[in-house]
Amino acid sequence: MTRSSPLHHIELWVPDLARAQSSWGWLLPRLGAEPYQTWEHGRSWRWDAAGGGVYVVVEQSPALTGDRHERRSPGLNHLAFRAGSPAELDVLVAEAPDHGWTLLFPDRHPFAGGPAHRAAYLEDADGYEVELVAEQP
Repeated sequence: MTRSSPLHHIELWVPDLARAQSSWGWLLPRLGAEPYQTWEHGRSWRWDAAGGGVYVVVEQSPALTGDRHERRSPGLNHLAFRAGSPAELDVLVAEAPDHGWTLLFPDRHPFAGGPAHRAAYLEDADGYEVELVAEQP
């Protein structure tokens, strides 16, 4: 059996769908994802639609029991995405604040992950973190 990826999808329950749409709805298409599904309480974006690719869901589920994600608690800490060249990473970092993202570890950026790991660590208004990893030159 040939698979494009063993990962099928990631679903993030968010406390505010409009806020998530603003941040994730900007970031995921900038990383090459296309809008996939829309429903009353959620949205999704996917990569490689022709191959049945991986998709990310943000949903404001009526079953939520809290109002904020805490990346430092047990559970999901962050999602890491390939962000293209170092120059493409720099553009994403510059645009991110306009879409609800805050740069984490600014004093160590872009090498907060170590001297050989060029990346940006961003957090959205609901506490979700993404790591945007640049290609090695």
